[in-house]
Amino acid sequence: MRLIPFITAILVTAGLYLAVFEREALLAFAKGDAAQAQDAAPSDAPEDTSEAVAQASENAVGVVALKSVARQIDSAVVLRGQTRAIRQVEVRAETSAIVVSEPKRKGAFVEEGDLLCQLDTGTRDAVLAEMHARKLEAESRVPEAQARLEEAKARLLEAEINNNAAQKLSEGGYASETRRVATEAAVSSAEAGIESAKAQLEATSAGIEAASAAVAAAEREIARLSITAPFRGLLESDTAEIGSLMQPGTLCATVIQLNPIKLVGFVPETEVNRVTVGSPAGARLATGLEVQGRVTFLSRSADPTTRTFEVEITVPNDELLIRDGQTATIGVASDGTLAHLLPQSSLTLNNDGQLGVRAVGANNIVQFHPVTLIKDQADGVWVGGLSERTDVIVVGQEFVTQGVRVVPTYQEAAQ
Repeated sequence: MRLIPFITAILVTAGLYLAVFEREALLAFAKGDAAQAQDAAPSDAPEDTSEAVAQASENAVGVVALKSVARQIDSAVVLRGQTRAIRQVEVRAETSAIVVSEPKRKGAFVEEGDLLCQLDTGTRDAVLAEMHARKLEAESRVPEAQARLEEAKARLLEAEINNNAAQKLSEGGYASETRRVATEAAVSSAEAGIESAKAQLEATSAGIEAASAAVAAAEREIARLSITAPFRGLLESDTAEIGSLMQPGTLCATVIQLNPIKLVGFVPETEVNRVTVGSPAGARLATGLEVQGRVTFLSRSADPTTRTFEVEITVPNDELLIRDGQTATIGVASDGTLAHLLPQSSLTLNNDGQLGVRAVGANNIVQFHPVTLIKDQADGVWVGGLSERTDVIVVGQEFVTQGVRVVPTYQEAAQ
């Protein structure tokens, strides 16, 4: 008694499998039977042929097709990104001292060179005066060293004259050998005196250079006491409070420049060749503000984690309406392409999982065409990969497969 329900379950399962997973093969088998029946009919029976054609027409599936014509669109590269200040610097102290200036509050506008933090000079003025005195002292020794060099040269000349005379007298037998040797020793002593005078003059020059370097170091140390803005911008933080002890590296203030401002996004490696430096670009901020600019930087190295490339767009920000760190949807202009605007519902998948559309081909036979998504919008999606004119099935495409005959009802793209 249990055998019949079991057989019934097997038949139902097999029927469902054929209807769901082997639908195309089942329809092809049915079409093959119809074709064989049509071939078996005698050629001299026009009434039976007309009936077969009429029956085939009645078995065709009714669908609605859209007569779509490809159009040229601007296929911009759309990115998600954020705004970033063109420059941001933390201005820090280079020396140790007490702040003696009143602080500036964050949000204040500063020009390049404006004073941010003034530090106490302490004894640095006295050190600078001492270095100037040492320089003057070193410079005053120069005439003395030069005079000694001239004196040494004169002594050498005198020794050489005496030596020449002693040599001639010695050759004539009028001077002793002792006198000749003594004059030669005097020449050597005078030459040594010249070298000593030259060394003293060089030492004096070196002392002047050392004193000049000490003066420059003292002046540089005093200049470090005035910490100024490196460029025109806004204070992102308060400057150091009066009375604060500043050490080398201590933060005085943070200055940020927002005009112009950068939009930073990341383009995937599949579309990086569509972006070039100098291309016009636009963006819509989260606040609704729309801005325009141009691509000023495209990274040559991909991020190792996301495999994307950084893109920077520079836009004007004269009124400072754009802040640092705002979210933005960025569109970079690219070369136009031919595409079809279709309803999203017209997209379907074939048995291989490939995205595409079903269209009415020759003799009203359904054909499947793979497509590529370009962009979507409120009234449909732009797709590529189709011929310039295609009759896309927009209603009933899920009830037909490739090779099935249909009876299409057409609508224009404008509808």
